[in-house]
Amino acid sequence: MNQYNVIIIGGGAAGFFAAINIAQQNPNLKVAILERGKEGLQKVRISGGGRCNVTHAEFVPSELVQNYPRGEKELLGPFHQFITGDTIEWFEKRGVELKIEEDGRMFPITDSSQTIIDCFLNEAKNHHVEILYNHSVKSIKKGEISWKIETSQGDFTTKKLLIATGSNAKIWKLLEGLGHTIIKPVPSLFTFDIKDERINDIPGVVARNVEIRVLQTNLWSEGPLLITHVGMSAPAILKLSAFGALELAKLDYKFKIEVNFIKQSLEDCLDTLKEFKQEFAKKTVYKSTQFELPKRLWHKLVLASNINRETRWADLNKGQLENLASQLTQAVFSVDGKSTFKEEFVTAGGVNLKEINFRTFESKLHNNLYFAGEVINVDAVTGGFNFQNAWTGAYIAAKAMSK
Repeated sequence: MNQYNVIIIGGGAAGFFAAINIAQQNPNLKVAILERGKEGLQKVRISGGGRCNVTHAEFVPSELVQNYPRGEKELLGPFHQFITGDTIEWFEKRGVELKIEEDGRMFPITDSSQTIIDCFLNEAKNHHVEILYNHSVKSIKKGEISWKIETSQGDFTTKKLLIATGSNAKIWKLLEGLGHTIIKPVPSLFTFDIKDERINDIPGVVARNVEIRVLQTNLWSEGPLLITHVGMSAPAILKLSAFGALELAKLDYKFKIEVNFIKQSLEDCLDTLKEFKQEFAKKTVYKSTQFELPKRLWHKLVLASNINRETRWADLNKGQLENLASQLTQAVFSVDGKSTFKEEFVTAGGVNLKEINFRTFESKLHNNLYFAGEVINVDAVTGGFNFQNAWTGAYIAAKAMSK
């Protein structure tokens, strides 16, 4: 029987961050990470296209929590304890400098996730954290004074246990056996599959500032929209997928969206088009792109308005003007399925937040059982927010566990 003071199940971002902080705050503790794979930190490796989107440049707790469809209320207190600035300082103290990009995402200045992985592995080694790979957990049992963990490589006991396994159905099942309620997971960050003549053949086109509504719901978002080979993506879509995760799952990912490409009302757009009819009378509508839209998108919307390539502005009739205004401000697209956003699979679901003490991230059902990261029912929009949840939860849990 292998005995430890602290065991962390899960060798991902939250697991390593917690282990390092525990070992640093109390060097007398014997700390181990149990990782089921042959290597850990795989989500760190692929995050941000291999650059690792460490966090997001939002430094006000009340603003930061608004990026969490599930966990907004619960994370407000924890973010007052450990927030973005603390994350930046933590990494800088260990020789990893972060940079802020235009959209607020933060990456290591090396633009390589290996920088973060190396930092964790070096820190774990320096603080004598044992990393046990290929240790798949089979059972978790509570004894009178310690936890017993059965793995594929042997059995362990520990006084304090942290679960940081992310979206792991097997671990959730074990936690249910301990009396915890697991909110059924559904995908949270995904793109929309759309087959439509208006966006066929123009992948890579970006409309920089659109407004999108899911018809027959209260869901809406705004921001950049990317047209892909299979449909639509980018922040405007990903926000909808995160905040609408549960509702869109119930619709089996088949629904209609309305896109306002120029964020104007139909009436204002129509007035503007009438002005263009006078101003650009001799020019063809097809070739004179307006509203700062990408040229290829403008062409598609013009043709969808029953305006041919040779039609001049002066020759537009009332019906064509109304059609174009509608395509620009009220374009309806049918969504027929979803696709995973890159390789960054995020789910809504996990341990019920009501069963966690967010002052310490300890279970309310069992003493000396802690959680960090996506194993709990917290998820965020894309941009480094899911990692910030992992750092915050892991740090606060580590502080409590190191005592």
